[in-house]
Order: sequence, then C-alpha cells, then structure tokens
Amino acid sequence: MTNDESRSDAARVPTAQHENEPHQGRIGGKLNWLRAGVLGANDGIVSTAGVVIGVAGATPGNVLAIATAGIAALVAGAFSMAGGEYVSVSTQRDTEHALIEKERRELADAPEEELHELAGLYRERGLSDELALRVAEELTAHDALAAHAEVELGIDPEEFTSPWSAALSSFIAFTAGALLPLVMILLPFGDHRVWAAAAAVVIGLIATGWISAALGDAPRGPAIARNVIMGSATMAATYGIGLLFGVAVS
Repeated sequence: MTNDESRSDAARVPTAQHENEPHQGRIGGKLNWLRAGVLGANDGIVSTAGVVIGVAGATPGNVLAIATAGIAALVAGAFSMAGGEYVSVSTQRDTEHALIEKERRELADAPEEELHELAGLYRERGLSDELALRVAEELTAHDALAAHAEVELGIDPEEFTSPWSAALSSFIAFTAGALLPLVMILLPFGDHRVWAAAAAVVIGLIATGWISAALGDAPRGPAIARNVIMGSATMAATYGIGLLFGVAVS
C-alpha cells in the first residue's frame, strides 16, 4: 500500500472522541449564555430581595408598599439588565463586523501576505515551518476569511451574537429571579413574611450557585457559599436600614 493510499484510508476513519465530550467550538458560547442567564437570575433574586425586605423592615404591615417597591424593583432591574446587555452586545457585534470587513479587504488586497501571516500564526502555535505553511494553504483554499477570523480574531464570521436575543434572555432571567422574593414576601405569612422570603432567597442562591459552578465544572461548595453569604449580607443590610428608617419615621 502506498503512502498516499494510507493517508486516504486514514482520512476515511472517523476521529475517535471521548463519550459525552463536546468538540465543537460553539459549546463554549452556549455555556457562556447559560452562565449569564444564571447570573441574571441571581441578580434578580438578590436585588429584589434587598428592596422588599428593606421596605418590610421599615413598614412591616404595609403589604401595598412592599408590593409596589418590589414590582418597581423587578421592572426597573429587568429593563436595566436587558438594556445594558443590548448595548454591550451591539457594541461587540459592531466591532466584530468591522474586524471581519477589515480582514476581508486585506485578503483581497494582499492575499500572499495574508497567507504567510496565517502560516506564521500556526508556527507560533507549535507547528513546523513546512506544516504551518501547508495548513495555511489548505485552509485558505477552503475558506480564507474563516481561517483568518478564527486564528487572528477568535471570531466565527457565520455566527454573530444577536443583541436582541441577549437582551431578551437577560430580561427573562432577571424577572424569573426577582419573582422569587417578591412572591414569597407577599404570601400571607403575617409577621414571618420576611423570614419566609429570606429562606426562599437562600434556597434560590444555593441553586444558582450550584448551577453556575456546574456549568463551569468548578467546585460547588465555594460558589454556593459566596452566593449565600453575599445575598444574606445584602438582605441583612437592607433590613437593618429599613428598621432604622421605620423607627425614624414613626
């Protein structure tokens, strides 16, 4: 069997992959979106809990005031998160489009220089001079723009992030998180409504801490502890401020 035939047979053999191990570059982007959604829900839980528990501390029996403050915090926070995400992702998307267009012009004006630039980038990654040039030539023949965008810029020219999707996901995540303390503190628990809301918030923070750590394959314990400590500190601080203002007003 000749060397060419051996290479041809090898090319037909499917690449072995570990079971359940993702090999597509897009999986990282999906995990980032999931993690961002979890963090958005976490923000909704903590910020809204801080508002409603603070108002409950100032006006313990005034359910209307608690509800009004909680709904206002939910709406303002959700729109703020969505707007911030839209602006941020739009800016990133505009920058990516500009970089891709610049790369497209360079490929049209100086293809030979771009080829050697691509080969140089592969040499920097550890390939030999000969192999780096061969890889660069084959990728350039297949899709020069995609090759340069991936290696030089870390961008997939076929997959730009949608600012509207980012805004909507942030809006939904924040709203879902904010509903937890808001609903719990409005339930008929009487004098125990603050404790009921606080307990629900702690459970929610345990869940978001665990999920965010699991998505990044990080230790669960420290992530949960950080979440619960910061959330509890927020609730304690706002409740204390509410008590002080309630006493002062009365």
